[in-house]
Amino acid sequence: MLLFSVLTLGLASTAFATPFKRSGGLTVKLSTPTTSVNSIEDLTLVAEVTNTGTEDVKVLKYGTVLDDRLPTRAFAVTKDGVDVPFTGIRIQVSLADADETAYTTIPAGKSVTVSHAVAPLFDFASVGTGKFSFETLSTFQVAGIADRVASITDLTKVETATDAVAVEVTADVKKRDLPERNKRAVNICSTSSRRTFIDASYSEAKTLASLGSSYISSRGTGDALYRAYWKTNSASSVTSILNAVANENSGSRTLSCTDSLGACSSGVIAYTATATTNIYFCGIFFNEVANGNLCSGTSVASRNVRGGTTLHELTHAVGRTTDVGYGCAFDQGLSAAQSIRNADNFNCFTTQVYANTRC
Repeated sequence: MLLFSVLTLGLASTAFATPFKRSGGLTVKLSTPTTSVNSIEDLTLVAEVTNTGTEDVKVLKYGTVLDDRLPTRAFAVTKDGVDVPFTGIRIQVSLADADETAYTTIPAGKSVTVSHAVAPLFDFASVGTGKFSFETLSTFQVAGIADRVASITDLTKVETATDAVAVEVTADVKKRDLPERNKRAVNICSTSSRRTFIDASYSEAKTLASLGSSYISSRGTGDALYRAYWKTNSASSVTSILNAVANENSGSRTLSCTDSLGACSSGVIAYTATATTNIYFCGIFFNEVANGNLCSGTSVASRNVRGGTTLHELTHAVGRTTDVGYGCAFDQGLSAAQSIRNADNFNCFTTQVYANTRC
């Protein structure tokens, strides 16, 4: 088997009902200290997130402008209408293992301001100097301040919209690398038991991808499960990504059990580095279960099937999916455009296909 690595965060979940009833919402204001800089090192984006509701809330910060630690994608960047490639990490999370550090608390009527240095997160060199447009990505997952969040279903989706800001970079757009937080780490899993576990998850991910593709080929786009996860997307748009996972054979991509980028924070299962498409597995990943456990008590909604997690990461690597959000119920509520680019849709869909057809 060829090893490879993708930056993804995973959170485990258990079902509890949340009493949070959103009254109002969140707004985001984006600004920059200046409209022109000499170097991308001087690029700073400031996001102010305001709770316009009547209740204090806590917001899952991973993959949003509220996270100023992990190099996740919180912004869309364009130059002359062309997307600037993102070179940070893609995340997948497990709420059962997340503590309060995974959230940002915003009291009713108050704001939280977060600054972002974005030089190593986008490949500015690929498009050259000029005027860049920055816009925040718009989906948050929110709960009441006192709520116990043990499942993705305990979070409410909140959509926001912001005006774009423009900054001109006049000279230095040289590509920056993500800083390593553990420079002594070796990006090959040297622990025999964990290496075996990763290898098994890789094979199981390919099995799930093949099964999902075959299911779509036989059932078509009118199937209820297909419509739940993929809406009006064409069958080929979904199966092309699943087939890319099933046929993955890169000799340069690696899978690692060492947290080289220091991203294995609270609730993080695994992550994918988009620049290299290498995948890094965090400690809680090794508590996940084989595909066959879906036939003996493990639920699809729990999202703790190791093959599903690795498939999620591989869709980042070979399909350039993103992380709109997490949770099978959440995934089914996405639009067609959102669902085809959300890695978690592939995880939940394929594990549900396995449960429906193999158990």
